[in-house]
Amino acid sequence: MSDKDLIKVMVVDDHPMWRDAVARDLAESGFDVVATAGDGDQAVRRAKAAGPDVLVLDLNLPVKPGVQVCKELVGHNPALRVLVLSASGEHADVLEAVKSGATGYLLKSASTEELLDAVRRTAVGDPVFTPGLAGLVLGEYRRLASDPAPASDPDQPRAPQLTERETEVLRLVAKGLSYKQIAERLVISHRTVQNHVQNTLGKLQLHNRVELVRYAIERGLDDE
Repeated sequence: MSDKDLIKVMVVDDHPMWRDAVARDLAESGFDVVATAGDGDQAVRRAKAAGPDVLVLDLNLPVKPGVQVCKELVGHNPALRVLVLSASGEHADVLEAVKSGATGYLLKSASTEELLDAVRRTAVGDPVFTPGLAGLVLGEYRRLASDPAPASDPDQPRAPQLTERETEVLRLVAKGLSYKQIAERLVISHRTVQNHVQNTLGKLQLHNRVELVRYAIERGLDDE
């Protein structure tokens, strides 16, 4: 792998020993750690300068909270993927992080291998959550989707029709499975899963897998 193919990662945490340990683990596993930061303002400045692909972000930061850092940086660069690495599994913290633009949420109790896998998956746009938190996020989007809404406009276009296989793939995406896991479960190739996802994104006029997950959840496809 050439240098240009390395995933560029930045680590933001206010505990120096933890921050250094995570950065070291990532670097030793072949990631390009382009910057680290210990507070919110520093994180925003350095991320804009370093241009990471993935930001590994703690929520509890001095000067500026992690959710604000996430909002600002994703607003500045929508292609940035943010993986929150937090000690808190509180309902409100997880949802706030997702709403501010985080792609995934991992607890600090995760193993090094889980972290490395999560960074790899986050880099390609997979929504990654510590087991249990995925269900919490799915439930919240489902709740929002079922809230009373204005009466449906009969002139409003109907949702595009998906094939049976596209719906099946979408349901598994909504459950938080990776492309590899979906391919194994449906006994199809990784490339076929990607094609189904791309076709579905096109039909639904969505832009990435996180939006696709939200669409699926709003329609209760993660229930089955």
